[in-house]
Amino acid sequence: MTSNDMMAVVREQLAVDLNCLADDFNRDGFVFCEANENPGRRPFPRGERHFEMLTIGKAVIVSTTQDLMPYVREQLDGKSRDDAFNMPFVYGVGICFLPDKPQVLPKPDGFEFKLLERSDLLKLYDIVQKDDFPYALSYDENHLRPDMLASTATVNGKVVGIAGTSRDSEMLWQIGINVLPDHRKCGIAVVLTNMLAIGILENGKIPYYATAPSYIASQRVAINAGFKSACTCVYKGWFDGELTLPTC
Repeated sequence: MTSNDMMAVVREQLAVDLNCLADDFNRDGFVFCEANENPGRRPFPRGERHFEMLTIGKAVIVSTTQDLMPYVREQLDGKSRDDAFNMPFVYGVGICFLPDKPQVLPKPDGFEFKLLERSDLLKLYDIVQKDDFPYALSYDENHLRPDMLASTATVNGKVVGIAGTSRDSEMLWQIGINVLPDHRKCGIAVVLTNMLAIGILENGKIPYYATAPSYIASQRVAINAGFKSACTCVYKGWFDGELTLPTC
C-alpha cells in the first residue's frame, strides 16, 4: 500500500468520523460539519456536547454538536489555520503519524523481542501490571476498540516494554507504547513500534500513532520507527467551564 493509498483511506475514515466529505480536506479555509453518529465511525466516546477539529494540511474541518456550532463559527470567523489551533476553547491538541515505508530495524542486545497475535494477548494481560503499560493495551477482550497485536521486549523473562495496537476502525489500527522507566533510552520503544507497524501492514491494515505536540520524545519514537506526521487534531474542547469528552 503506497502513501497515497493510505491517505485516501484515512481521508475516507475521517470523513465518516467528522461527518464531512473526503474531498473537503482538499478545500481552502474552514469546513463546518454537524457531528453525527455515522455508521463506521471510530468508537471514541462522545457526550451530549461534542467538538473536534482536524487538518491534514489544507482545510480545517470543524465538527461540533448543533448547540456549539454558532459559537465556534463566530469565534473562528476571519481566523487563520494557526489561529484556530490556539483558540481559548481548544483544550487538547494531538499530532497523528502514518507509516513512511518502515524498514526492519536492528534490535538492541540484551532483550528478547516478540510479536504477539490476538490469541496471545489474554495471556499477556495476566502476566503484566496494567499500571505499568496503560497506553499499550486495553486489558479488555470485549473493548469497542479491541487489542489486535502487540510487540513485547523482555529481560530474563520479565516484560519491560509493550507496543499494542487497537482496531479503531476496520482499516485504521492505533499504536500505543509503554516501556518501564529502568529500560528507557535503550531504543526499545522505537524497535517495538517499528515491529508492530510492520506487523499491522502485513495484516493489510494501516497503523497510526498519535501523540501530543509537547511530547518530543514520543514524536522521536514515531519518526525513528518509520512514521511521518500526517495530521493535527483537536480532541477536546472547553466550553462554559466544562470539557468535552476526548476523541482519542
